[in-house]
Amino acid sequence: MFLGRVIGNLVATQKEPKYEGKALLLVQPVSPEGNGDGEAIVAVDSVGSGAGETVLVVIEGRSSSIAMGQKLAPANAAIVGIVDHIDWES
Repeated sequence: MFLGRVIGNLVATQKEPKYEGKALLLVQPVSPEGNGDGEAIVAVDSVGSGAGETVLVVIEGRSSSIAMGQKLAPANAAIVGIVDHIDWES
């Protein structure tokens, strides 16, 4: 699981049926301080997040598929939470 910031969305008129009704978002991994930290990835949004929001992303094994409510969905990453606040001491 990692922190990310939603930086864009993707539109796919043709996609796997298990993705129907799900938004595909571009997420930039970020550090707890909010700095960009790696390459952006595409994630399936399961919580209704939007541009600029800090989110929790899962990429481990079947976690992404389960977050979509689909046991065998072909998902590599899924947004599973919207972060309201981070308490962090560096």
